[in-house]
Amino acid sequence: MNQKIIKRLVILGGGTAGWMTAALLARSMRNTLDIVLVESDQIGTVGVGEATIPPIQSFNRALGLDEREFLRATKGTVKLGIQFENWSRRGASYMHAFGSIGKDFPFCDFYNYWLRARSQGDTSSLWDYSLNYQAALQNRFAPLAKIPNTNLPGVSYAYHFDAGLYAKFLRRYCETNGVERIEGKVSDVLRNSESGFIEALQLENGAQVNGDLFVDCSGFAALLIEKVMGVEYEPWSKWLPCNRAMAVPSQSAQRIVPYTRSIAHACGWQWQIPLQHRTGNGLVFSGDHWSDEQAREVLLANLPGEPLAEPRTIPFKTGHRREQWCKNVVSLGLASGFLEPLESTSIHLVQSAATRLIKCFPHRGIRDEEIAEFNRQSRVEMERIRDFIILHYKANQRRDSDFWKSCEEMAVPESLQEKIELFRATGKLFRDFDDLFTEVAWQQVLLGQEVWPQDYHPNADGLSEVQLAEFMQSLKTIFQGAVGNMPEHERYLAQQA
Repeated sequence: MNQKIIKRLVILGGGTAGWMTAALLARSMRNTLDIVLVESDQIGTVGVGEATIPPIQSFNRALGLDEREFLRATKGTVKLGIQFENWSRRGASYMHAFGSIGKDFPFCDFYNYWLRARSQGDTSSLWDYSLNYQAALQNRFAPLAKIPNTNLPGVSYAYHFDAGLYAKFLRRYCETNGVERIEGKVSDVLRNSESGFIEALQLENGAQVNGDLFVDCSGFAALLIEKVMGVEYEPWSKWLPCNRAMAVPSQSAQRIVPYTRSIAHACGWQWQIPLQHRTGNGLVFSGDHWSDEQAREVLLANLPGEPLAEPRTIPFKTGHRREQWCKNVVSLGLASGFLEPLESTSIHLVQSAATRLIKCFPHRGIRDEEIAEFNRQSRVEMERIRDFIILHYKANQRRDSDFWKSCEEMAVPESLQEKIELFRATGKLFRDFDDLFTEVAWQQVLLGQEVWPQDYHPNADGLSEVQLAEFMQSLKTIFQGAVGNMPEHERYLAQQA
């Protein structure tokens, strides 16, 4: 244990990760902690993380941010889910829609009633009972907490935004709330010869930045956690075969839809993220199956508008730092690990790690027990998300390329295999402890990828055939009516301007 009280915290690296961390720490610990952020304008950021998931609202609320001001500053749009196209097979699509589906029951999830109705000839889609999906399909949105005159939950939503503009927005927030920004590039790191703790960062301009605790937000470079502390990286490429991305902005599509598109291609998948001023595009692919030139051709041939720049290639390796916290260095963002942006978790992982750091923050010195618990929680979180992403690749029915065939044939983590087998055999699905994704999220991907259960929960037999048909129809009517009263997505955005 190092008994030095933490009075000065140094964050290395800006971008979304650095400024999100600084903002949350400033909000919660500004009276007990001096916060310094070191970044260089000469070092670029990856800057492709423009899609989020609903917990981003909790983060913004914790900072006291005004949603209208946030949307204006970041050119943001609303996100109701992710549309997966060509994933189960070419031409097929489904949505991982946020929020609930149907009506919640205490011991038997709604999809069991839908499965029973389907076994009796009902041809409705599970997504007919998703308020989010129906709103997304009709390009509508309103921030409903609850469907009027019912006890059914309303819309659950997140955002698309320009990550660079969000970082600038948070920088202004941080500097207003006492965070000191220092411009400069690190030339050396000074460590205590006995403890191995970092004592200061030496900058190229001669300045020295002293600190008690250091947060590494230096991206893939991992300057402190890897280059200085020597913490190894555990690759997960045997389950997640893509290792390169290519990103390019384009002119906006004709309609600004309130969802992310994920479009599977022969050797990877493409994202389309609609912002107010442009569309963010990218292609995540396997460099073992496609050359950069082949990927570039596919990406540019499938843009919703004219490209606004040359495509930028980003090599990556999926995996996780074996220790996210080592001695007095905590790694966040890309320095701590990387999971491809298929389910828009990159920004959330920064948010959750920053929250975890505050909850585990040292009081009278850094203790091994706190470090161990932080690292345990970090690993569990990453592994749960990893399994969810692997599911998309594993449960495909495509036979049009060696890439997809190898994904379907690969052995997956036992934790995921057991979940798939239980669902296929019984229709039962259980959320693991500390899993970011809800049962409803797992249901949508499993069913959307055509993993069909052979059975359903017996509680679904509690209604007669007539009662079941009336129940399902009444839910459809309620959702259709609620969506019909929502304004169009573009109109809602215009009202926030």
